[in-house]
Parts: sequence; C-alpha cells; structure tokens
Amino acid sequence: MTRHLYALALVVPDYDVALEFYVGKLGFVVREDLQLSKEKRWVVVAPDESCATNVLLAKAQGSRQEAAIGDQFGGRVGLFLNTDDFDRDYDKMQAAGVHFEEVPRVEEYGKVAVWRDPFDNRWDLLELKAHKLR
Repeated sequence: MTRHLYALALVVPDYDVALEFYVGKLGFVVREDLQLSKEKRWVVVAPDESCATNVLLAKAQGSRQEAAIGDQFGGRVGLFLNTDDFDRDYDKMQAAGVHFEEVPRVEEYGKVAVWRDPFDNRWDLLELKAHKLR
C-alpha cells in the first residue's frame, strides 16, 4: 500500500486573497478550485506541479475558525517550504514583498529563514541537507 499526506488545511480569511498571495506572489500552482456551495470552495494549491503534498485553503467559518487564522500552530513555525535553491527562492520572495523575521542561517539540517504569510502564519523556507530520516 502506498500512502502520503495529500494536503494540510490552512484556515484563511478569504479564498481569493489567499490565492493572490500563494499563487500571485509565491508562484504556487492551483491544483483545484471547485465551488461546493454559495459559501464554500475546495481550493488546493501546491508549491509546484511535482509536489505530492498540497495546501487546502479553507475559508474560516465562524468566530472560532476566524480566531485561529495565523495561530493554527500556537505561534510556532508550522509550515515548511523546502527548496533546492535557497538563495534563489529567498531573493524571489523578498522581491515579492514576503516578510522574513530573520536573516538566513545555517543549521545542522540545512539553510533556513522564518517568514510570515499575510495571515500571520509562520513558515520556514529551507534547503535541507541530504540526510536519512530516522
């Protein structure tokens, strides 16, 4: 049996504003954008066509979900965008106006810098060193 993590839901205030950022600024691709009801869409994006794991952009419904926007990971970095060329993507993201909290640093696992999306979610941009998962 083959299994993989298909998608991670990210609660956002508005589908189109989220698409403007993730697709328009970061260059993610839209995998699916289906109207399910008057209020709800199935919006799936990914960093590129070859990526196996997607982000499901889920519009907040009600005060509890609205309160979770930007704090879905309790203030921690909860999303990790891996790249094969850190410097290229760091420069592109900075040019697109992405807010980085720090300058890039080198850790045992690779090169990394923390950034925030416009909804205040904390992400790592990282270029992992080749290593075996334990």
